[in-house]
Amino acid sequence: MADGVDFNLTGLDGLLGKLDEISDDLRRKGGRAALRRAGNVIVDRAKSNAKRIDDPGTGRSIADNIAIRWNGRLFRRTGDLGFRVGVQYGAVLKKHPDKTANSPTPHWRLLEFGTEKMKAQPFMRPAAENSIDQVVATFTSEYSKAIDRAVARARKKGVPP
Repeated sequence: MADGVDFNLTGLDGLLGKLDEISDDLRRKGGRAALRRAGNVIVDRAKSNAKRIDDPGTGRSIADNIAIRWNGRLFRRTGDLGFRVGVQYGAVLKKHPDKTANSPTPHWRLLEFGTEKMKAQPFMRPAAENSIDQVVATFTSEYSKAIDRAVARARKKGVPP
């Protein structure tokens, strides 16, 4: 009877190279790019919804101020990837706002959530709720492409010259 069993595995260098390359690529490049493309689906839908309620009499356009931004705070704290979709310049209500083209649109909150005297006309929430299937499909396909590219690079790197 043998006291122990010894295994000797060869060829793990290529596999470890693939795993290292895939995890780094997905966390920093592929995953972030796929998430941004998925977020852009919500941005496009929110812009089309906002164009329906924008007042053409003023130069201010809510649709022009809808943007997607990288959530660096979430990434630094948890390591998770994240983007924020929202309306720029929307935090301050001024007494005499600028009404020229491309100016802030702080009134978007009043339209989105309503007031006690005005019914809500949401455009951001329906954009997110109605495009979930398309967002997931976009993210899945883009993430799959990123994995394939990472595996191809890992194979190229793992092959001895």
